[in-house]
Amino acid sequence: MGVEIMITQAVLVGLVTHEQSEAKLSEYLDELEFLAKTLGIRSIKRFTQRLNCSNSVSFVGKGKLQEIKNFVENKNNKVDVVIFDDELSPKQIKNVETFLKIKIMDRTALILDIFAFRAKTAHSKKQVELAKCIYMLPRLSHLWTHLERQSGGGSDGFRMRGPGESQLETDRRIILNKIVRLKDDLKKINNQKVVQRYNRKQMVRVALVGYTNVGKSTLMNVLSKSSVFAENKLFATLDTTVRKVTIDSLVFLLTDTVGFVRKLPVELIKSFKSTLDEIREADLLIHIVDISHSSFKDQFKVVMQTLREINREEKPLITVFNKIDLFSTKFQSENFLIKKRIEDVLSGELNKICMSEFYKGYTFISAKTKQNILEFKQMLYDKIKKIYNQRFFLLHGCSNLI
Repeated sequence: MGVEIMITQAVLVGLVTHEQSEAKLSEYLDELEFLAKTLGIRSIKRFTQRLNCSNSVSFVGKGKLQEIKNFVENKNNKVDVVIFDDELSPKQIKNVETFLKIKIMDRTALILDIFAFRAKTAHSKKQVELAKCIYMLPRLSHLWTHLERQSGGGSDGFRMRGPGESQLETDRRIILNKIVRLKDDLKKINNQKVVQRYNRKQMVRVALVGYTNVGKSTLMNVLSKSSVFAENKLFATLDTTVRKVTIDSLVFLLTDTVGFVRKLPVELIKSFKSTLDEIREADLLIHIVDISHSSFKDQFKVVMQTLREINREEKPLITVFNKIDLFSTKFQSENFLIKKRIEDVLSGELNKICMSEFYKGYTFISAKTKQNILEFKQMLYDKIKKIYNQRFFLLHGCSNLI
């Protein structure tokens, strides 16, 4: 399932609510703009509105929707798509698209398109295709509204089935059959990966986790001396990559996993089972955080919440605050800013988490310039050696440790 990518222009729409402040919305729209840019879509305007909750009919209020329509219909603006920062219901999609008479997307559809564009292997392509089918199924009706008008009425006053309805039923059946087929295919692939993981169970397994675009693949390349694809774009890599790594004669397996993001579609979380299994079955997690990002604390929390949702928050973990090199290129007062950012970590909520029983240990590095990499490697070595020692003790019941 490929995605045709072309340069196009969009407006972004978001809400300020009791649960989402104006500052938070601004951050989310910044990320939405970055997501759109990943698909070659340029954001030219943002529309925001303060509501207690989203309008069940049109997401935003009538007045704001008219304001968006006026902007879209202005030919000088050349708007091709309107992107909403939350997932829209089938009803909202139908109503908004009918009113605006332009292509609309929600955050979920945008992320799914990015995943479809980034998917390279047959496995990841099937995972994304399944997620898109599950997302599309309840949203089919608005595609055939124009055909429903062709239906007629019988002499007995009852409305006859129209082409729109029959087409909708046909499409639902096609997608349902496709979902069943994709699930069967993925089950076979996942079973093969279970065997692969079982064959590797004697070795300590370490998984890189973190928000998207924090430098997981770059760090993977540094540690494994390999060439995993790395790019300054969201979801640059989707496929799980495993490499054998040696630090001072201590061998372990390192896995690079797909990045997390705010409001990650449930369909994708379910579809990318193999990636989550790599996290579940890892002996140690390395949580990479982009400390140069203005919302690094929020990104940290998103990853922690995702780990909680897959029931593995208690897994031993090292926190790596990456990209300290960016302070020297972005700011003049490098030393002051990085010192303040590190103090934010050491004295706040993150410090309590990072120094808790299971998460004890963190470091500050630059995977790109290899700053503090030796310190991080020593920390990683100590953690892995401890895991091997615990295994040896449990297996042999003695203290002849490595």
